[in-house]
Amino acid sequence: MTLKAYSNKRYGKLLASTLPAVIKSDGEYDRTEAIFNDLFNKGEANRSAEETRLFELLANLLEEYETRTLPRIEDASPAETLRFLMEENDLKQSDLDDVFGSQSVVSKVLSQQRSISKAHAKRLAERFNVSIDAFI
Repeated sequence: MTLKAYSNKRYGKLLASTLPAVIKSDGEYDRTEAIFNDLFNKGEANRSAEETRLFELLANLLEEYETRTLPRIEDASPAETLRFLMEENDLKQSDLDDVFGSQSVVSKVLSQQRSISKAHAKRLAERFNVSIDAFI
């Protein structure tokens, strides 16, 4: 594997053209993510050393914004976690009949009138590929 020559001048031009900065809004996030995705799709082997450095910087900026703005799943109640995962996966209550047995049970769990059983938590963890602890 050959190392690619790095140039501060080329990196500076990349920075000037992309203007990366601490992300403060969803619009800025979307713009940064689009640049990041273009670099990602280019592939590691096809990126210049300067593009790789910019790619790493953008990854850090995106991650920092997500950490600062997205809800932490470990701070959510089991019902909030389920609601979030349903929304993220574009699921309706009826899509969880196979886990809970009926929409009425799903409704009671989401409204926190009923807690999630250990058996339901296990099935949900498998379905969403998360720790069972998220639902207990």
